[in-house]
Amino acid sequence: MVVIRLARGGSKNRPFYSIVATDKRNRRDSNFIERLGYFNPNAVESEQAMRVTQERLTYWTTVGAQISPTVKRLIKDHPAAVV
Repeated sequence: MVVIRLARGGSKNRPFYSIVATDKRNRRDSNFIERLGYFNPNAVESEQAMRVTQERLTYWTTVGAQISPTVKRLIKDHPAAVV
């Protein structure tokens, strides 16, 4: 099953997350099918904290991909970030 979830990047104490479509059996940060956007929890006011491509998100959900609860919450909290 394909799932849309966060993959962690960045360095120690400075996380940066990619929103990816990946197989559910893969590890958190391992190979993914497609990168749909990003989330930066440490973004300052001048930077954009989150960005997701709406077109690819709807494509993956229509194909049958499940969205993780964390990504659902982030999309709900940042509606302007879905481009």
